[in-house]
Amino acid sequence: MTRKRIYEIAKEFGITSKELIGKLAEMGMPGLKAANSVDEEEYGLITNLYQEETAPQSDTIAKEIESVSAGKTEETEEVDHRPSRPPIVSVLGHIDHGKTTLLDAIRHSHVTSKEVGGITQGVAAYQANLGAQTITFIDTPGHKAFTGMRARGAKATDIAILVVAADDGIMEQTVEAIDHIHAAGIPMIVAINKIDKPNADIDRVMNDLTKHGLTPEVWGGDTITVSISALKGENIDELLEMILLVAEMENLRGDPTGTLEAVIIESHLAKGRGPVATAIVKNGTLREKDVIVAGSTWGRVRAMTDDTGSRLYEAGPGRAVEILGLQDVPHVGTTIEVMKSQNAAKTAATKQKEQEAAPRRSRAKMSVEDLFREAMEGEKLRLVLKASSTGALEAAKREIEGIGVEGIKVEFVHTGVGPISEGDVLLASSIDEECVVVGFGVKADPKSSKLAERDRVVILTYDIIYDLLGEIEHALKSMLAPEYEETRIGEVEVREVFKIPDGVVAGCYVTSGKVERKAKVHVLRDAVEVFTGEILSLHRFTEDVREVQSGRECGVRIKDFNDIQPGDHLAIFTLKEIER
Repeated sequence: MTRKRIYEIAKEFGITSKELIGKLAEMGMPGLKAANSVDEEEYGLITNLYQEETAPQSDTIAKEIESVSAGKTEETEEVDHRPSRPPIVSVLGHIDHGKTTLLDAIRHSHVTSKEVGGITQGVAAYQANLGAQTITFIDTPGHKAFTGMRARGAKATDIAILVVAADDGIMEQTVEAIDHIHAAGIPMIVAINKIDKPNADIDRVMNDLTKHGLTPEVWGGDTITVSISALKGENIDELLEMILLVAEMENLRGDPTGTLEAVIIESHLAKGRGPVATAIVKNGTLREKDVIVAGSTWGRVRAMTDDTGSRLYEAGPGRAVEILGLQDVPHVGTTIEVMKSQNAAKTAATKQKEQEAAPRRSRAKMSVEDLFREAMEGEKLRLVLKASSTGALEAAKREIEGIGVEGIKVEFVHTGVGPISEGDVLLASSIDEECVVVGFGVKADPKSSKLAERDRVVILTYDIIYDLLGEIEHALKSMLAPEYEETRIGEVEVREVFKIPDGVVAGCYVTSGKVERKAKVHVLRDAVEVFTGEILSLHRFTEDVREVQSGRECGVRIKDFNDIQPGDHLAIFTLKEIER
C-alpha cells in the first residue's frame, strides 16, 4: 500500500482532519499535521480504531464514553455555529515564477464560465470549484497590492500561496513576499512550480525555504509544500485540496445574516459606468440597493456582478462582486459599511474625508530616540532595513543584531538591497505595531517618501555605519528601566518630635552638608536603617524653604513615615540616573 495522508484518511471515515489528529495524539502519535502521511501498519491501527468505535458498545463502555464526552464538552470553548465559508486566497512570489500561469490553470480547469469566450470581465477575483467546495482567489498584481490592503487594516486574505520556481529557487521578491505574508499573520502554502523543467531541483528549493524559517512538513516542519507544474496542470487539484485543508484547520466561517464585513480589493473609474469597485464579502450579505460607505465615499448599490459577469442581487460570505453606484473611487483596502439612510452615509463619508484631510502630527521635530520609542512594543524594536549592496546589508544587519542591550531585541520585518520602495513603506505601515524603515547608503524615491508622509511611516537614512549603530544603541538603552546611583548631600540629627493633626514633624539639626526639599532620606536608628523615603516638607521656623545648610535647625516631615524618634539620624541623598 502506498502511504496515505492524514486528510485523506479523515475523508474515508467522514471526520475532519482536526478530529483525526486529536485522536492520533491520544493514541501516542502526537505532532502530526494534516498533510503528513502514515505507513501501512499505522493505517491499519487507525482503521481498527474506527471499526471498534463504530461497533456496538456495552452499556458500561457507552456510559464511560458519554461521561468523558460530557467532561470534554464542559471544557470546550464556545462553538462558532456560523456556516463555513469559502477561503479567500492570494498568490504571491517572484516575477516569472508562474503566478499568472497558476491562476490561469486554476481558472481554466475549475472556473465555470457563463460568458462569451470564458474570460472574466475584469473582476479582480474569481471562484474555483473543487467538488462541492469553493475557493475564492484574489487576482492581485503582487505583494504590494496584497500589503496595500493590509496597510489599511483590512485582512482581505485568509491564505497565501507562495509560488517558487523549482529551476530558480528563492529569489529577492520571494523573500519580500515571505516577509509580507508573515506581516499579515496568515497561513502560507508553498507551491513549488515548474517541476516539468529539466533543471528543476525541488530539494534545493526546500533547503532554501529552511534558510528563511520555513521548514517543509515532509521534512518535519510546519510549512505545507506542493510540487506542481502550472503549465501542464500537474498536481493543481492537490494544491486546491491543501487550500481546503488549511481552510478547514482555520475554521473559516461567515454568517449571511450577520453584520456586513466586506473589503475593497480593486477600484477604478470606468468610462460610461462611473466609479467601479470590486469587493470581497467575508461576513453578512451585500444587497443591490443597499446604501453603503467605503472610506471617504458613499453611494447606493446600483448593480452587482460576479466574476463571470452575471448580475447578482445579493452576495454572501466568500463572494467577490463588482459594485456600481459609489460617488467616488474608494481606496483599495477600505471596508464597506451598510448605512440606514443616504444622509447617514453622506455624513459618515464626509467625516472620514475630513479626517484624511486633517494635518497629521509632524514627526520632523521628534528626536530619533522618540521615533524609535514609538516603534517599540514591550521589548522589541521593529525595523525594515535596506542597504546599497548585499555586503553592506549583511554587515549592517550583523552589527545591529550584535548590539548588546539586555532584554531588548531587534526584529527585522524585512531586509533587502536597493532604494527604499513603496513596498517597504506599505509593509511598515501594514503591521499592527509601529515599524521604522532604515536605509543604509540608500534613500527613498519621491513616491515612497510621499507615501511615508501620508501613512506616517518613519524613514531614517544613514551613510556611516557608526551613526546608524550609535542611534539604534542609544534608542535601545533608553527603553531599559533606568538605573540610579545615590549622592549623599547631608547628615541630620533628630532632636525633637512635634505632633501635628496630620502627622509628625521632626525638629532637626543639620550636622553636615545640607537638606533639600524633595530629597531622599535614609532613617537610621542606632546605626540601623529603619526606613527609606522622601522628604515631604522642609521648614525653617514657620517658613517653607527649599534647603537648609549645615549648622542650622529645621523642621522635616517624611512622606509616609510617622515613627520618627529623637536621636534618629537622617542621611540625606539625591538620585542620579546613570547610563546603562
